[in-house]
Amino acid sequence: MTPLSKNARVAGLLYLTLLTAPLRLLYIPSKLFVTGNATATADNMAAHETLFRLGILSDLLTGTMVIFLTLALYRLFNGVDQGLARLVVILGSLMVTPIYFLNTINDAAALLLVRGPDFLSVFDKPQRDALAMLFLRLHQHGIRVNEVFWGLWLFPFGLLVYKSRFLPRILGVWLMLNCFAYLAMSLTGILWPRYEARVSNWVFPIMLGELAIMLWLIIMGAKEQAAGASSRTTG
Repeated sequence: MTPLSKNARVAGLLYLTLLTAPLRLLYIPSKLFVTGNATATADNMAAHETLFRLGILSDLLTGTMVIFLTLALYRLFNGVDQGLARLVVILGSLMVTPIYFLNTINDAAALLLVRGPDFLSVFDKPQRDALAMLFLRLHQHGIRVNEVFWGLWLFPFGLLVYKSRFLPRILGVWLMLNCFAYLAMSLTGILWPRYEARVSNWVFPIMLGELAIMLWLIIMGAKEQAAGASSRTTG
């Protein structure tokens, strides 16, 4: 295995660790949250507290591993375009990770209200349930903010893939389209939340670009000879 291909597979394996993100992003909301019913949502959280805590852990893990992923991508693409590689690190981890970590505070606050420790006895249960729902909504808004950077970092990433010549150019184009899919979801959620689910369904095929590049990096690696040709061209 060539050094370039090894770096590509390391980046792919680090990308694989981000598959924990859908636990909090998709699975937990679908299983525990009841739209418009704070009491039912709070009761579900109390009954499945361990699952909800795993969601918090998954956010912390994703926020941590994305740092290592972007550094691995920097090492992979540094010779292609150092400026774009730096932009991947900035947009993909330096902006994303703090939001992940801060957003877990909203979940921790919601869980604290649901558990109802003694110092919260001044609030009755319906009030605590409503406050818990408020923090869950704030978490959702945090996700919408992060979607901006989930999208933006994919554009320089896609350009690097396209310019590299050691990865298929179609994957680079797909990643750049994936960027606009995330931005569309974020803007729709902020401006027209009633259409957010519809837009998400429309752009879902485009959002498989990250899965495609992850699988390619893991399985195929990178072509060393083509990389050398690319370096001579860009130099």
